[in-house]
Amino acid sequence: MKQKIKEIIIVEGRDDTNRLKEVLDCDTIETNGSAINKRTLDEIGIALETRGAIIFTDPDYPGERIRNIILERFPNIKEAHLARNKARGQRGKIGIEHAKPKDIMDALDKVMTRNIQIKDMYTISDMVDLKLTGQSDSKARREFLSENLNLGYANANQMRNKLNRYRINKGEVLALLDTYEGEKR
Repeated sequence: MKQKIKEIIIVEGRDDTNRLKEVLDCDTIETNGSAINKRTLDEIGIALETRGAIIFTDPDYPGERIRNIILERFPNIKEAHLARNKARGQRGKIGIEHAKPKDIMDALDKVMTRNIQIKDMYTISDMVDLKLTGQSDSKARREFLSENLNLGYANANQMRNKLNRYRINKGEVLALLDTYEGEKR
């Protein structure tokens, strides 16, 4: 028996919907790629008010663009992230539709909600101190952190914003980074 998801999952297209329905008992709203329009945003608003909603877009530029458009209108919506390497299909295509069932379930088990805060927990200086920017292995360290915290790919500025958005404890970040093995990975 498939796990039932109460919230409506927002995906980019029909292939994403079909993949999720293979794995879960769920309902989706399709944004039809980056062509998200007012009607779709209104539908998301209704879903959010009635059943709740989860953004689950592809871990690529168009997916992040759609996610940001939705977050701008609905800042407290839930988000699920899938690492790029877990969404890679044949011929290098990236999308939720290529993910393994376990990876989809893991992403939806780790849903996060943006925390609207007054003061940022992480500064640019913190990003340097954590070696998440300015080092030869900063990108690899961010990818390691993104995968372990289920944040989706992020450059240094996006990573700082996500750490602040979800109010991720610095102790948790430090503990994870202490397990990072660098080039040996």
